[in-house]
Order: sequence, then structure tokens, then C-alpha cells
Amino acid sequence: RHERIHTRKSSYIMTLKDCCEDDDLVNLETLDEDIITDQLQKRYADLQIYTYVGDILIALNPFQNLSMYSPKFSKMYHGVKRSSNPPHIFATADAAYQGMVTFSKDQCIIISGESGAGKTESAHLIVQHLTFLGKANNRTLREKILQLNPLVEAFGNACTVINDNSSRFGKYLEMKFTPTGAVMGAKISEYLLEKSRVIRQATGEKNFHIFYYTYAGLYHQKKLDEHRLPEKQPPRYIDDENGKVIQDIITNKSYREQFEAIQHCFRIIGFSEEEVNSVYRILSGILNTGNIEFTAISSQHQTDKSEVPDAQALENAAALLKIGAEEFQEALTSHCVVTRGETIIRTNTVDKAAVVRDAMSKALYGRLFSWIVNRINTLLQPDKNICNAESGMNVGILDIFGFENFKKNSFEQLCINIANEQIQFYFNQHIFALEQIEYQNEGIDAKLVEYEDNRPILDMFLQKPMGLLSLLDEESRFPQATDQTLVDKCEDNLRYKYFWRPKRLEQCFGIQHYAGKVLYDANGFLEKNRDTLPADVVVVLRTSEDKLLQQLFTSPLTKTGNLAQSRARVTAASRSLPPQLSAGWIKVDTMEVMRHPEETTNMKRQTVASYFRYSLMDLLSKMVIGQPHFVRCIKPNDNREALKFSKERVMVQLRYTGILETVNIRRQGYSHRILFEEFVKRYYYLSFKAHQIPPMTKESCIIILEKARLEKWVLGKTKVFLKYYHVEQLNLLLREVIARVVVVQASIKGWLGARRHKKVKEKRQKSAVIIQSAWRGYIAHRNYKELKKIKEAAICIQAGNENSK
Repeated sequence: RHERIHTRKSSYIMTLKDCCEDDDLVNLETLDEDIITDQLQKRYADLQIYTYVGDILIALNPFQNLSMYSPKFSKMYHGVKRSSNPPHIFATADAAYQGMVTFSKDQCIIISGESGAGKTESAHLIVQHLTFLGKANNRTLREKILQLNPLVEAFGNACTVINDNSSRFGKYLEMKFTPTGAVMGAKISEYLLEKSRVIRQATGEKNFHIFYYTYAGLYHQKKLDEHRLPEKQPPRYIDDENGKVIQDIITNKSYREQFEAIQHCFRIIGFSEEEVNSVYRILSGILNTGNIEFTAISSQHQTDKSEVPDAQALENAAALLKIGAEEFQEALTSHCVVTRGETIIRTNTVDKAAVVRDAMSKALYGRLFSWIVNRINTLLQPDKNICNAESGMNVGILDIFGFENFKKNSFEQLCINIANEQIQFYFNQHIFALEQIEYQNEGIDAKLVEYEDNRPILDMFLQKPMGLLSLLDEESRFPQATDQTLVDKCEDNLRYKYFWRPKRLEQCFGIQHYAGKVLYDANGFLEKNRDTLPADVVVVLRTSEDKLLQQLFTSPLTKTGNLAQSRARVTAASRSLPPQLSAGWIKVDTMEVMRHPEETTNMKRQTVASYFRYSLMDLLSKMVIGQPHFVRCIKPNDNREALKFSKERVMVQLRYTGILETVNIRRQGYSHRILFEEFVKRYYYLSFKAHQIPPMTKESCIIILEKARLEKWVLGKTKVFLKYYHVEQLNLLLREVIARVVVVQASIKGWLGARRHKKVKEKRQKSAVIIQSAWRGYIAHRNYKELKKIKEAAICIQAGNENSK
């Protein structure tokens, strides 16, 4: 009525004084390693495991369950300013969510740290909170998304010496939202599964969790016989030096509970019962395959031939995989060679047969894992009726294996640590390099912060043609090459201070990583890199009567080494069967997916190193699209003890992750750099009227910043430079203004609705009067006609009576 609307007055201006100094290391008066470590130790003793470094979160692993992740805490960290609550993983998830909704821009949360630092659990909590924030009407979808991590981790995680639930693969989870912020789907990208763990584990380590869960579940369901699994002697692939695996599986209550949880995950996400049964059969088939033994036999013509002395394990595996036992044995103990159009069968030695057996087991598990991920993505893809994929937005969560340094480090540790080098480089680029380049380009007078750039180490690994991975691929192509020649070649060509060759250790080399020195044992490097699966085995597996298994080996592999979702089918007309598979037991419809062994082999065979390169490229391409948020996980001690804080151990991690430098650059620098045009477009509501179109100039930016009463901002040539806390202030002010606009809109819509209703009501009343008038006229006219007829009848009767007289 008085041309203004009264709303609840509240100031969202946040100053540094509003923050508790303990919560953010940037607020400390003096900075050095000891002070920062003491501060973290003090907070850890009070069970405050989270601490900010500007907009970056440090998370110390508590090694115990904390009651700070309930729905009550989810509500506390929903759309409020950061200083309102203590630091929390939910606050990082909320910042990513609010950034996505406010600016309609994809976000990326990067969780990094050593193995055992708590990255996987942090990823769980972020998914939990994002699911809460993006509540959709589809409750079933939310439940499915929450079941993703437990299912994938059962197949991709394992117990290692330093971590009972270590990720043995890289996972990038994209949660998809509508433009209004409702969750509408999810997609997982998986990288570099440690397949070698299926066939062999280091001392004190275990195979993938799912093998133990499945064994325990089948035992308690009394289905071990059905899956050809023994009750007393453990299969070779899960046996250990203690010989107590079966006893542990039977008595460990958690294995049985986890099996039931995985059953629940399969059911909730949408896997069919037939698919789940096929998964368990394949897992049991892998365990039985590992029990196949070979012995050498001598004949008149051959002395290096192998055979299977005890056919029970082979028959068990063949029955579970639904393939012919004879053909399976032939594929393991011999191979086809095609020369000049002629097919020659050559026998395998005992060692070669064992290598083929293990290669098949690794390939089976790797493709099964990829299929499960692809199936999840299919079941959780966004509904096109709700929102187009193009108009939706993503929050990506990176949970990748942590940096590892064991007593014996092999090819797997090398790949894991290179991936961590790449993540560290991305962090350095975003936090230090790009920011300081911007200062120079924009003419900003800011003190440059020195930091440890690990670009030279990455070049040593990845550059072509003389990087370590290129040298590895080159040696892998030579049949006569050995692990020793690989180490020699690396020593001759890698002229870097980060590479060294230790004395008295022939097949070893050392690398000075960003996180410290690691000594690698090169024994097995070439074989693991080649990762060859004989074509004869592929052909046999394609003849399986199990639909899932057949699909695993008819779909091609992508450049990252994962199973492609499209299915390749090859007609029998253009393919000839190898001699040992020309028996009449093969069905016609199965022949449709057969290939000749030679034609399944690419001329340029892919290696694990080449898959690794493409995986890093694919992962980075996903990460750079979104606005990054960093969570740095820190391991307070190596013994996984609650409340134990090893100052030296924590300080080492703070050094190599660059936390001290990060504190400096967040204190001195400007983490957000926004173009004038974008800044005015985003925030002009704060100081201009809605109908105004302000010029996209520096002057307009100054007006907005002064109206918002911000301090310590700087203007460059083309951009506004803001401190990390400025963006939250502006966003909260913007939300306050938008809330007022919503109130005005609601009032106007209400008034327009009331006026429209009044008009409709008046129209209805007039219509009712007209209808009533017409109805009354019609009734009166009808009554008049009836009266007239009666009158005429009466006249006729009277006239008749008079005539009769």
C-alpha cells in the first residue's frame, strides 16, 4: 500500500571476525608447520576432525564412528552461511550444491589423501548430503543412489596392510540434478581396477570383498555344493598363509551381513534375479578356475605339453560358466597360430597354461565389474520425461585410490601413485599456478607464493616417446624383453633427479614422488602391462550358454580398458571357427558371436599403460568442466587407532600436500576471479532495480561491491578479484534479495489470482442469472402451452355437449 513490502531484516554480511579462529587456519596470526599441526592436534583431541583452509576442507580420520552425520546435522548444513556451524563435510557438499543451483554450473568435489585417510567414507557422506539436498519426489531414486557406493565397493575394494577397506579402483560419481536442484539420476565412471588382486595378494592382504561375502552367504544358504565350492579347503585365489580363511568366513558375522546388504543393493537398484544369480555363478566359476592345476607330459613329438591331471576343478568351472569342459581344457593347454592362412595348434607349457588360466580369471572379473557399473548407469540414468540431460547439471565426486608405499611396491602401486601425482598437479594448478598467472595478466599487485611444482615428475612418467610409460610399452612389444632390460632402459633414458637405481637390487628402481621416496620392484612389470588374454579363451567364453557371460566377451573394450555398453555381434558367415571348436555341440545362435582367434587380436595391442593414459585424460576432462571443491584427507596415525595423533606423520602429509602454502595463498590471494560482464549479470540485483539494464563495466562492479559493503576486493583489467569468503557473502545477499522478490511475486500473484477469481465469480453469477431467466421463461412458455391445450380441449368438450342437446 505504501509502495514497499516489510520483510524480516537480517544481515548476511560475514566478516572474518564472525568465524571462530580455530575453524579456519587462514585466521591464525602466525603461520608455520608447528602451529598448524598443534592446532589440528588440539581440535582432533576434541573430536573436531574437520578444519577449513579458506574454502578447502581438511578431514582427519577419527578411526571411530561419530554421531555427527544424522538428518539433524543435514538440516544444520542446508543453505546457511559457513560461519554459522563448525566445519563439516556436509558444508562442502552444500557449497557445491548451492554453487550448482545458483550459477547453473557443474561442480566437482575432489577427495585426496593417502590410503587409509578416510576418502571413501568422505565420499559416502557427500553423496548422503547431496541426496538430502536434492530431494526429489521419487523416493525410490534416492534410495537407489544411496545403495551405489556399498555395491560398487564390495566388488572394487579390498583389505590391504594399511586399510581394511581400500579402494582398488578409481571412481568418479556424477550426481545429476534438474535446473531446480532435484536429483534425477547418477552415473559412475570407473578406472584402473586392480585385477591382479583376483589371482594373487601380498602377505597380510585379501582378495576383493565380494568373494568373502559371497562365500559366507552361500554357506549360510546351504548353496556351496550348488556353486561347486568346498566347505573345508579354501580356493587358491582366496587362500592365505594362515590357513584360516574358511573358518573366518563361517564365523565372521559381518561377512554374512554384508552379503545380505549386497543382496539388498542389487534388489533396490533394479538388478533382476537372473542377473544376480549369473553374477554369483561367475564369481564361483572364477574361484574354481583358480584351482585348476597343470602337469607336464612328454610324448613322442612334444616335451613341453601340459595337461590337467585332476579334471574336477576344470569341470566345476566349466559347469558354472556353462561352457564345454573339453573345449575349455583345449583353450588353456594350447593355442592357435595363423600363418599364411593356415591354422596351427601349438601346446602350452605348464607355466604358460597357468598364465592363461590367471589371465582368464582377471579378464572375467574385470569385465564383470565393468558390466555391473554399466548396468547401474543404465538403471539410474535420468528420466527423459522429467528433464533433458542437456539442461541438467552435475556434481562430480572423485574417490580414487590413495598414495601407497608398501615394503614391496609393484606395477599397481606405480599406476596408483602416478594417478595421485596427476591429482596433486591439478590441485597445484588450480590453487597456485592459475591464480598467480591471473594476477600477472590482470596487473594485480599480489605477493607470489612459492610451491612445489610436480610437473617435471609427471613429464618423466607421461611424456612421449621417452617417458617411463612409453619405455614400458616399448619393451612390452619385444618378445625377448625382460623386466631387467626394462629397468636398464629406464636408467639409460630417464635423466631426472626424481629417478634412481639402488645398488645391489637388480630389478628395482626408485622414484622421488611428491609424497616421498618409493622403491619399486620391477619383477612382473612387462607381463602385467601386456595383460594379454589369449583369443582361444575368448572364443570359448563366447560359446557360454549364460547370457551375461556371453555378453561380457562380445562387447568391446573402451580406450580406458572398460567394457563398452554397446554390444558387438559378428556373423558366422564371415568368421571361421578354430579347429578345436568345430565340434557339433556349438549352437547356431551362439556362432553368431564367434570370431577367429587371430581376428580378436588388434595389430596394435592395447596395454595397461595405454589404458592408464586414456583413463587419466578421461578423468581430467570430467574434472575440469566443473567448479572444483577440495577435501584433503589426513591420516593421524598408521595404526588406525582412535584419538592417537602422530605429529610427525601429520606434518609429513601437510608438507607434501602444500597445506602451508595453501594457507598463505588463501590469506593473501583472491581465489575467485570473475569477468566484469559475468559479475554484473550475476549480482546486479543487489544495487540496481530489476527493470534496469546496467552497463557491463568496471563502474557497475564498483557500485555493486560498495552496496554489498565488501572489503579487500581488487579490480583487474577485465575481472573482479574476490577473497574466498566474499563469494559466500554475495550469494547470501543475493538469496535475501531473491527471497524478497519471491515474496513480492507471491503477493502479486495472489492479488492477480484474487482479481481473476472475482471476475470469474461475477461472470458466473451473471451467467447463472441468464440461465435462470431462460429456464423460467422456458417453464412459463411450456406451462402456457399446456394451459392453452387444456382450454382448447375444454372448449371442444363444451361444444360437443351443446351439439348433443
